[in-house]
Formats: sequence, structure tokens, C-alpha cells
Amino acid sequence: MTHFQQLYYTSCEHGLSGFSGFQFNAVSAGVSAETRQAAEALAGYEPPRSMAESDTPELLERCPVNLCHQPNDRAGHSATTLCVRYVGRDSARRFGNYFAHALHSENFRADAGGMLGIELWNSPVWTRTVSPSTEIPALARPPRGPLDARTVRDFLRGHAHADQLPNLLAAVFAALIEHGSVVVIDHSTERIARWFAAVSYLLPPPLARRLSFATYVFRPARSRLHLIGTVPEAQLDFGPDDEAAYTVFDFSRGVFPEVTVPGLVLLLTRIGVGSVRPVWSWTADYVRGAEETPDDWYAPVAAAAASGDIALTTADVRQVIDWLADADHLGPRRAAVAADIHRKHRDLDDGRLAALSAAAKAGGDSEVHQEIEGKLHGARMRSFMTGAEDAVEPVPISDRAVRERATALWERLLETEVRNNRQRARLLLWALGAGLPTAPETFARETLTLTRTLLGASTAPGFRQEVAELVRVLPEMREALAVAVEEALERPGGQEQLFSQFPAELLDERDLGGRPTLLEHHLRARAEREPQSTVAILFKILKVRENPSPDEDLLHALWRHPSRIWTHKEATLIAEGLPAKAPVDGAVGQWFDRALNQPIRDDAQLSACLHLCRVLSHRGRFAWLPSLTQDRVLTTIDLDTALREAREATELVKAFSVPGAGLHAAPQALKRYRLVPVVLSLPADIGRLPDLMVKAGHSTLDQYLSAVRNVVTGGESFDDALIDHVAAVAAMSTLGLSQAHRESVFEVRRHSAHHWRLADVKRLASRLRPHDAALAEEYDAKVEDRTSGARKLARKLPFLGTRAPSARDDGTPKTSQQPKNSQKKKGE
Repeated sequence: MTHFQQLYYTSCEHGLSGFSGFQFNAVSAGVSAETRQAAEALAGYEPPRSMAESDTPELLERCPVNLCHQPNDRAGHSATTLCVRYVGRDSARRFGNYFAHALHSENFRADAGGMLGIELWNSPVWTRTVSPSTEIPALARPPRGPLDARTVRDFLRGHAHADQLPNLLAAVFAALIEHGSVVVIDHSTERIARWFAAVSYLLPPPLARRLSFATYVFRPARSRLHLIGTVPEAQLDFGPDDEAAYTVFDFSRGVFPEVTVPGLVLLLTRIGVGSVRPVWSWTADYVRGAEETPDDWYAPVAAAAASGDIALTTADVRQVIDWLADADHLGPRRAAVAADIHRKHRDLDDGRLAALSAAAKAGGDSEVHQEIEGKLHGARMRSFMTGAEDAVEPVPISDRAVRERATALWERLLETEVRNNRQRARLLLWALGAGLPTAPETFARETLTLTRTLLGASTAPGFRQEVAELVRVLPEMREALAVAVEEALERPGGQEQLFSQFPAELLDERDLGGRPTLLEHHLRARAEREPQSTVAILFKILKVRENPSPDEDLLHALWRHPSRIWTHKEATLIAEGLPAKAPVDGAVGQWFDRALNQPIRDDAQLSACLHLCRVLSHRGRFAWLPSLTQDRVLTTIDLDTALREAREATELVKAFSVPGAGLHAAPQALKRYRLVPVVLSLPADIGRLPDLMVKAGHSTLDQYLSAVRNVVTGGESFDDALIDHVAAVAAMSTLGLSQAHRESVFEVRRHSAHHWRLADVKRLASRLRPHDAALAEEYDAKVEDRTSGARKLARKLPFLGTRAPSARDDGTPKTSQQPKNSQKKKGE
């Protein structure tokens, strides 16, 4: 059976064209026009300039040989291979003739028996002799040339630039995928053919069959093949637009490009040309069939290499493991790959061990899955136990066999590898999180050991949170902690500090319900952490004690921060919470006294203090207070009542002249925040009030004068009570007053006389007359002066009208009309 059609192309006198010149000298029967065109396009040859006039057999043998291979479809089934040699002169004795012998097959792989195109280099099949007939026979299968894997391996071992093979292979990968070209320059086409063979052997077979190449082209810029060989004399002549499409490796001068080398290429070149053939055979079991890029091929090749005991790098292993997650097409082989990787690589991290475990399970190998899970759980346990940065939280183990293995390992770690109590606590947490079927007595023993340790010396950082988590999820731990704390409290030597140091935040009231001493210590420590809840905690402790009253020790223990004084609100809540008819410890009255006499800084605090006084004035509660405190309460309530019920300002000021009003916090605050506003709202005895205000003290007098001054200068209307107070200030003697107070009195007099409405000035003069006739006369004179001044102004403005002005009720002149844009002065 014949498979390969032959074609001869050269310059001759007899051929298919019917005239002399370059033509097909002879072809096999059935060669299509398309095949002839493809062969003719590849058959061109231009010798190096130094060899153009070679005409002896010796010189012609030295000329470059072009073995050219061109797949005609993407899968490389149909292909044309040519061997083009320079033959010097043609029949007319002209230089430049060459002979191209071409072989064409529609199924090159099958017809060539798996042989690659480059393996036809120097094959005995090639001829350079013209056929006497225009028809030549087809061939069954051409013989191989001398190139094979061993020959290429030996060539690379002796080449000075063999280390460029990974870069060359990476560039050819890119050319195949991205449609570029790689140019290889070396001193002979024999060497170039070996570079091409090395690349062809290392490429995945489907890509190798797609590789187009020519071992010699004098002008590479005119070729679009994947691999182009040439010699140092060649003319590269790449234009600016072509340079990016050509990657040049000049082995003759040692000039090479920078190339990014994928992991697959590193793996293949590490395997080597001499060993790669069987790897490609094994790889067929791991591919899906659609692999294209180096990334697509990397993991299947690495998996195949591993199956053949070829060592993988860490990068190779990671690639295989990541690939296994989606390698459903492998079936049971998926588990075999996982087992192989796990057996040969014992330093994998947890993430990759987990991926191998999942792959083994998906591949149906439960034994490997359980083995890997056991190792994985061991690593996770140790990592979690030691608090490593990469530690992950445990998750429930559903597989029964895996869970049993993990439990045995956990028990072994607990016995042999735990170094401190923090590790012990973390290992217990891991067992709980993983749902290990550990013996109850083991947990009871370990948790009691832990809790006893908690009450000793200082604990390691983080231990607090870990034990808190144990207590949260483990009932046995709560009971063990309560037992350990009770044991510690029974020992002498300040053990009451235990709860403030650690356990108080681990146990709640339900855990200590049957242990009143522990519960009280727990509540005391809680009050220190939650000062806003101290009152409620006090009553819980009293309930535990079954005692209606706290003592000094308890109050001292609960109120430590920020000071040992109840706020008014706290004191009120305590007063209302204690049984009103029951006696209390003497310390309670002292605490109420301090609460009542603490500084009051605003009206809100004053209101809270007044409420506390009213609560304490209850008959039963009043008895709790020391006699001096009782006086303070009564004085405060009396003054507050006076403020609310007063009908006359003078008597109210007199009420605040009692001795207690200046000595205690609440009366002082009533005087500071409420006295003056209430006084201003009440009618006053003008003759008596100034003297009482001066005697009330500098601060009260200052508030009063400032308030009246503000009323005088800011108000527009004044009721009788306010007129009383303005009159009282206006009539006030300035003897003995401070400069600021004298200025306030003078400002009240001046502003009221000059700016008030005349009617209000008259009212003020009338109120002053019984108490200061001279000052009243001055106000009357000012009224007359302002009235006459207004009349004179009206006479000077005739446009106001012909009608004489008449007095208004307030004493200001009244005209028949006013200009639209005129503005009336205040008081006129």
C-alpha cells in the first residue's frame, strides 16, 4: 500500500511545464494542484553568498540543506515535507539551481508510523537526481534518518549553549499558540536540525505534529513557519512591524532573547530529550484531549512523570494538586495520583493535604483518603494546640473511621505532646469542635486540672479566652471550675481576690446558685467590671445573705471606682430598695450623708438631690440618718418648699438667710441655681430688698444685679414685679459695693431713664418716690426733658402735617400722619 506522493522540483529541460526552467520534473500519480502549489511555495532556495558558485561535489555538500515540513491542517494530519539542496548549475550551466524532493501524505502520522517530520533529516529517501520520466512512484513509508533521541541528547550535552533549550522550547510554545516564528541561527543546518529535533521531542505530540519548520531559509523575514533555521551569513532584514513576530536565537554568536519560561517547559527540559518519549505515552492517560497551552499540559505531564518515578519540584506538585480538584475525567486514577503525591511528598501543607484527601475520596480510595485525613488532622491538631499563625478552627468529622483515627491521635497528643495548660485547653477545644467521641472521664479529669491551674499564678496570653470558650461549650468545665474555686476559697491567704482576677467572667449566677459564698464573690467582682450595675448587684448580694441591710465592708467592696460615694441616683435607688421600716447598719446613714453633701454642679444634679431628700424624708428612712444629716434634709426641703410656695421676694430672700443655707451642698445649689430666677418673678419690698440682697452674699448679689440689668437693657415691657426689682436696684446704695456691682446699678438707672418708654419711666418714678424721693424727681425731670424735646422736633418738621400733636397715653407725641419711610424712636 502506498501512502506518500512524491514531487521533484528543479530547473530542468524536461518536466511537467513542457519547457526548460524551474518546474516540477516529476510527480506521483494523483498529486493535486493544491499539493503542487504548496510544494512549489516551500521549494525556493537561496544559497549563502559565499557558496553561490559551488559546483564540485565537495563544495555542494557543504551548502545548507533545507528540510522543510508544513502541516496542512491544525491537527497535522495532512502534511508536506521537502528536502531542498543546492545543486549549483542548471543544464544551461547557470548557477543558482536547487533540487527539491517533496513527500506529501493526507495522514502523515499514520503513514509515517508515528515518525516526526524532523526525523526525515538525512533520510536515504531524499534524492537530487532528475527523473527521466515525469511520473514517479508513490512510497509506502520513507525510512528514518539518523536523528533520534539519543543523538540529540548527546548533541545537547556537548553544546556550549545547551542551557538555552528551555527558552527555545518556551518560544516555540508561544509561536504555536500565538502564531509567531522562532529563528535559530547556527553554523550548520546539521546543528540546526538537532535543535529542531530537541524541540519536537519535548513538545506535546499533538503540538509537535502541528509544528512547521525549515532548517534553512536565507531570508527568514519572508517565512511564516513556526521554526526557521539559517546560517550566520543570512539576511535577517526584519522590518519594524516584523520584529515582534520573530524571536531569534543566535547560537553562532551566543545572543539570545529574554523569554518567560512556563513551569511545564522547566519540567520537560528537566526530564530531558532522552527520557521524554515514555512520559508522553503515560501522559495520554491523564489528558482530557483539549489541552493547548503549557498551563493546560503542565499538571497531566507532571502526574504522568510522577507515576514513572520522575522527581517533581514543589511547583510541579502544587500544579498537580490544584489540577486534581477538577480532574473528574481521571476516574479511579484520580485517587492513584493523590496517593502517589502523598507517598512521595511528606512536607505538604494542610491545604494541599486536604485537596489530596478530597481527590482520593472522589477517586474511590477510602484507605488513602483516611490515611491522608489522619495526617491532616494530626497537623491541624498540633497547629491548633500550639496556637500557630496558620491554625484553623476544627470542624466536625463525619467519617466514622477518620473520626476514630483522629480520636486515637488526640489522646496520644494529650498524653505525650502537651507542654503547658494553654495547649491542654486548646486541644480540648479541638476535640469538641471536631466532635471526637472522647471518654467523659477524660474530659472531667482534664478540665479539673485546667481550672485548678487558673487559680494559681499568672496565665499565658490568650489562655483566658480559650478557657472562657471551654466553659461556654462544656458543662463539665463549668462544674469543675466551681469546684476548683470553692476549694481555693476554703484555703487561707487572700483567696477572695480570685474572682476579680479571672473566674468571675467564666461563671454566672446559675452555676453558683448552691454556693452562696462563691456567688457573693462572683457578684462583687462583677460590680467592679460593671459599675453601672452596682446597685442591682448590691440587692442581689443582700438576697443571697438574707440580710436586709448592707454593712460597711460590703459597701466598701462594691463602690471602689471612681470614688467611694453614691451618686444621687444610686442613693435614691438604694433608699427606695431597702425596707423602709427596717433598721439599717450605721454605715448606711454615713453613706447617705456623703451622697447628700457631695458637690452639685448643675441643675440636673440639684433635681436628683432634691428627689433623694424627699425619699429620705419618709419616716422610716429618716431614722437611718445621723442627726446632722436629718437637719440637712429638712433644711433642703424647707428651702425648696419656700421657692415653690413664695409669694413675695423679700421674704424668700430672708428665708435663705438661715445658717444651714450656706453650709450644705443642696441649700447652696438651691441658692445658686434657683433663688434669683424665682425672686425676679415675685413682687418685692423696695425698701428692704437691697439690704437683704447685699447680706445674701457676693455671688447672690452678683446674680441678682446681672439679672436685673439684663431685664432693663433687653426688655420692652415690664410687669409690676419687674418694676419693683428695677426700683430696688436703682435705689440701692452703692456704698460698700464692688466696682462691677456699682456699674450694674448705674447702668440700670441710666438705661431705664434714657431708653424706656416714658410710661414705664413714670411707673418706675412712682414706685421709687416713697423710698427715694430725690431719685424719683430725677426720673420725672428726665420724662419732662424727653417730652419737650419731642415737641420741639415736631415743630421743626412741618411736613408732618398742620394738626398740632397731642400726647399719647405713654407720653410720646402723636401726629396726624407720618412719612411712609420714617421710623419711630423707642420711647418717642
